[in-house]
Amino acid sequence: MKKSHLLLITGMLFFAASGCKNVEQATAPVYPGEVQNNDYMELAILYHQRSAEIKALYYQSFNLAKLMFEEDLANKNVAKKRAIVVDIDETMLDNSPYEAECVMGGITYPVKWDEWVNKGTADALPGAVDLLNFFAGKGAEVFYVSNRTEDQREGTLKNLKEKGFPYADNQHLKLKTKTSTKEIYRQQIAENFHISLLIGDNLSDFVSGFEKQPSGIRDYKVDSLRNEFGKRFVILPNAMYGDWESALYNYNYKQTEKQKDSCRKANLKGF
Repeated sequence: MKKSHLLLITGMLFFAASGCKNVEQATAPVYPGEVQNNDYMELAILYHQRSAEIKALYYQSFNLAKLMFEEDLANKNVAKKRAIVVDIDETMLDNSPYEAECVMGGITYPVKWDEWVNKGTADALPGAVDLLNFFAGKGAEVFYVSNRTEDQREGTLKNLKEKGFPYADNQHLKLKTKTSTKEIYRQQIAENFHISLLIGDNLSDFVSGFEKQPSGIRDYKVDSLRNEFGKRFVILPNAMYGDWESALYNYNYKQTEKQKDSCRKANLKGF
């Protein structure tokens, strides 16, 4: 058996061993709008909104991104114009007020999400505007590849423009259509540009193959890409939500809140 196959199987077994145990399919889904007990999200949101450490992490990541780009600029074999591909939510813009609203109002995504996005008032994350203007000043174009939807385009562009982000126009804003995979847009951009860096808070912001994968497989794939982080990939912290959480539930959000809580507890590791 090939070593790569053995590692893949090991990762799958790891997921099976560490995943949510004995959770039956919910007999009735939890519908958006029902009162939710989201208290488990409080510390993650407070960390995002109140800790100085989160600012330090953004500054650190963006300082590293500048160094990575300078190194890429030194490569004289690149013939195409350079591009930077970035995610928006929790990468350039801070949506923690929406997450806080979910806790305080007892709601869950997607309730009020359209309202929040179309207000166009999200703050830029620390150092984000300066970073993208740095890239633009060095001759790179910036593409915003997001799973926001077309009906949120106007509010998104308004937000990006008012915060001072470069290339905040229809040509450079790529939004979700029929599929949530971003690989299609990455390939389109790569046809005409050399993609110097990809920046995001979710592993699917970098390469295909992470969508709806169990935790063990996600771990395995990260290990296989370890040399890309800090070279072409810049990943940012997001403890509030993401595919890492979805994987805990086996991507089954129709479970009851009690069942999802059981999944979270089942994935804790003590000593």
